Amino acid sequence: MAKRKVIKKKIVKKNIGKGVVYISASFNNTMVTVTDEMGNAIAWSSAGGLGFKGSKKSTPFAAQQAVEDALNKAKEHGIKEVGIRVQGPGSGRDTAVKSVGAIEGIKVTFLKDITPLAHNGCRPPKRRRV
Repeated sequence: MAKRKVIKKKIVKKNIGKGVVYISASFNNTMVTVTDEMGNAIAWSSAGGLGFKGSKKSTPFAAQQAVEDALNKAKEHGIKEVGIRVQGPGSGRDTAVKSVGAIEGIKVTFLKDITPLAHNGCRPPKRRRV
């Protein structure tokens, strides 16, 4: 019987200097996405994807590991300058921001909070008559 050839897809290394790190810190998980300036995703990571399960996903340590993993993947594409956009109320939020600044070879240009704020929203339904 003839053996099949396994063809592996070559990972294309992009040469991207500037990017944005999106940190989404919920109560259950922390997700990190590194994009270029246009918003195209380069690398991503999450606490759950690194093997943390249950309540350990929402810890600051898990958030730090997720940031380091995502930025190490993005460094392969040439990222040197990043801005940070943080969203959500999670416990790993501050640690994730600090760990972006602590990584060697990456300069932080800006930090912005993009958590959506309620502004009294849409009109509530009319009162229930009993």
